[in-house]
Amino acid sequence: MNNICVIFDLDGTLVDSEGLSNQAFLDLIPQLHDSLEILTERYRGQKLSSILHDLENRLSLKLQDSFELCYRQRVAELFARDLKPMPGVLDMLATLNAPMCIASSGPLPKIRQALEVSGLAAYFGDNLFSSYEIGSWKPDPGLFQYAAKAMGFVPDQCAVIEDSKVGVEAALAAGMTPLYYVPTGVTTSQQTAGHVVFDDMSQLPPLLTQFANMTQFNR
Repeated sequence: MNNICVIFDLDGTLVDSEGLSNQAFLDLIPQLHDSLEILTERYRGQKLSSILHDLENRLSLKLQDSFELCYRQRVAELFARDLKPMPGVLDMLATLNAPMCIASSGPLPKIRQALEVSGLAAYFGDNLFSSYEIGSWKPDPGLFQYAAKAMGFVPDQCAVIEDSKVGVEAALAAGMTPLYYVPTGVTTSQQTAGHVVFDDMSQLPPLLTQFANMTQFNR
């Protein structure tokens, strides 16, 4: 499948980090009483600055200037202790024979830590692209466009694996094919109609083979 590039989101797609990232808010903001499930659904795929702005508005408070640093530190602690790959990811990656990269809204240190802790770093090397490095956040297509160009592919050769609505929107805006991962048991209010949706990582290799065949046929 060298005729396609597989662009993976990281949080909630390859690593089971969404709950940990939102647990950090609960740990640090005593006024926050939402359940972890509600927070995870509300903020899935969102830019951190947008999340902090929403929290301030909803809770009628002003977070300290040092909050982001404290939050990053707490997330790093939770990752080091509890982060795991999403179910089936290790087996799935071991079967793929295609150029792959990460395109994440998180900063590079967070991306690198997540991949190291979860045992996924060897699959991606330095093919890591961060919104913080590019200055573009989903649903803007800029991050995916940058990643594709850096990997040497045009948009219609790229399949984007995403677990969030904003990620799917960014992929579509970039002219790429999104494959929408909604894990079994995950409750989502996000629209999935009209997209290729899968709920188990074992389903991804055949979906990518189908995409590669279609891409080759159309060229």
